[in-house]
Amino acid sequence: MTVAATITHHHSQAPDQLAPPLKWAGGKRWQLPYLRTFWERESHRRLVEPFCGGLAVTLGLTPHRALLNDINPHLINFYRWLKRGLTISIEMANDETQFYFQRERFNELLHSGKHSTKEAASLFYYLNRTGYNGLCRFNSRGEFNVPFGRYEVINYRRDFLPYKHAFSSWDFTNEPFDQLALDEDDFVYADPPYDVEFTQYSKGGFGWDEQVRTAEWLAKHSGPVVLSNENLRLTSPAQYVLPASGGG
Repeated sequence: MTVAATITHHHSQAPDQLAPPLKWAGGKRWQLPYLRTFWERESHRRLVEPFCGGLAVTLGLTPHRALLNDINPHLINFYRWLKRGLTISIEMANDETQFYFQRERFNELLHSGKHSTKEAASLFYYLNRTGYNGLCRFNSRGEFNVPFGRYEVINYRRDFLPYKHAFSSWDFTNEPFDQLALDEDDFVYADPPYDVEFTQYSKGGFGWDEQVRTAEWLAKHSGPVVLSNENLRLTSPAQYVLPASGGG
């Protein structure tokens, strides 16, 4: 039987934890105190996030092993470069002219097939930190089109070497969620895009059919699963724990 529990907001981060390196809509750092109650007794397992997003959950739980996936190739390229020990040398400034110049350069890289380069990863970080609300949005031509964000102060980071150690035993993939190769005892934490009008998770969106497909896919997994999603009646996220069908 599925157990449901509604969770209220609560922000907490241990001082020795690495902060998520990007601004990302729908971050789940506030869920960590509740997720830890499930994770602590399962921490010998591999943590799998089919929709890893800004990594707030994985960085908060600090698993020994993790499979982290997202359909956004630019996000995963950035994380793969962090795993290699990214240092950024491009010019970064909280300046509108500079922002649009670097946005154009990023789109040039995408059009020329250089979306997996270190420069693309560096530009993605800069655009994320400087653009409006940390959004990640592309037009019909595949061009990044988020406008300048107008923050008063931005603290850019250039040296990401601490993430290299943290990511050393984590694998990053860019696949449709239901094509992930799960091990039977994986601990899966899934936070799919919410089924709301403004959601544009990927080309074609992520609507109700994808929500159903996510639940059906997770229900087949033999290991423990935590699924979080929006509770439309309460207009706040709810979390559901799907018990393992076998293997303890």
